[in-house]
Amino acid sequence: MKSLSVALLVLVVAAIVAGGVFLMTWEIPAPTRTVEKVIPNDRFDR
Repeated sequence: MKSLSVALLVLVVAAIVAGGVFLMTWEIPAPTRTVEKVIPNDRFDR
């Protein structure tokens, strides 16, 4: 039973490390769509 829990722990740690490496090396494309939003003047303090 102990070897099963050690193997499961090693698997979880390996999955976390692999996920971190994937996120560090994944080149996410920058957004290309222009966003324009009108803000009413009432929201600004004078």
